Amino acid sequence: MSKGFVQFELERFMSIWENQVDFNLSESGVHPLTVKELVQEPAFVEELLSTPLGYPQSNGLIELRQAIARLYAGASEDNILVTTGCAQANFTSVLTIMEATDEIAVMLPNYMQIWGVSHNFGYKIRTFSLKEELEWGVDLDELERAVSSKTKMIAVVNPNNPTGHILTREEMNVIVATAERCGAWLLCDEVYAGAERVTDEFTPSFWGRYERVVATGSLSKAYAMPGLRIGWIAGPAEVINKAWAWQDYITISTTMLANKLATYALSTEVRPRIIQRTREYIRAGYQNFEKWYQKQDGMISIVPPQAAAIAFARYHREVNSSELVRRLIQNNAFVLPGDLFGLDHFLRISFGLPADYLNEGLKRLEQVIRECK
Repeated sequence: MSKGFVQFELERFMSIWENQVDFNLSESGVHPLTVKELVQEPAFVEELLSTPLGYPQSNGLIELRQAIARLYAGASEDNILVTTGCAQANFTSVLTIMEATDEIAVMLPNYMQIWGVSHNFGYKIRTFSLKEELEWGVDLDELERAVSSKTKMIAVVNPNNPTGHILTREEMNVIVATAERCGAWLLCDEVYAGAERVTDEFTPSFWGRYERVVATGSLSKAYAMPGLRIGWIAGPAEVINKAWAWQDYITISTTMLANKLATYALSTEVRPRIIQRTREYIRAGYQNFEKWYQKQDGMISIVPPQAAAIAFARYHREVNSSELVRRLIQNNAFVLPGDLFGLDHFLRISFGLPADYLNEGLKRLEQVIRECK
């Protein structure tokens, strides 16, 4: 492990403050489902109540792995490992594939988990960027410079957190071709697939475009169940077996009830209504947000997100973004500062929330920004 351990500042900052304010606009998913909203069949309620609270199979119930495999063309349950959220899926994927002297190319901006894990395990990190002036498209020249014959892994997030950008077909093709050229693995965090704002098409996976693809996902974002803590890795069977071996040391398994609820949620009957609910929250919430920022007299500018329930907004004030958020906390509201993503003078603002709650949070944010002259 490298010297100078880097704490996961973004996650720690959220953990401290998100439950300390009345108006939390820092989350990156939509308003969570309740169990009552999710489970609408009395027979399944009875099945849950009769479930023994033992261990599930440690790589995930076979029925759940089969349901997840249906999301990836040509995959079977042997290509799936069920994990404790997408965070563990990403961590375990990196741990499985990378070794101490390896090189990784990381897309920025992002959630910063993989960047931090790579630093703390001593991997050599190169980065390439999504650029605001490209409407958060990939800087393909930076990608070219970031990847070499030494690159073991290229890590991408699609749709992207925090920008909401969905990679174009051309961008995906270039990323795959770049990985093929040097034989690198593609680690594709696809946790926001299904949370599209501008299209009803499910964001295409990198799965199946190249033999060295590991795709991760979870029920936290598009499925509005972050508290269930169900994630997964989709990959070649031999990689999945190695990742499962690491999981035996890390968490052993997820919970039995979470496996049962996740299997139900991903069934062909239930999944469509969950995705529809998420998109309705995102689209209605963005309309609310759009009305608000258009009244801000140039204080805020934004490239409209194509997916996810978050806006990555540039504010036109000189104050540091973390300082601005500290002032906002004093006003009993919370968003995420852009400098936690490596981009100061931005704020990540959640809009996938009930209208009254969102509008009051935005009102408090406006007050603070106007005071920062």
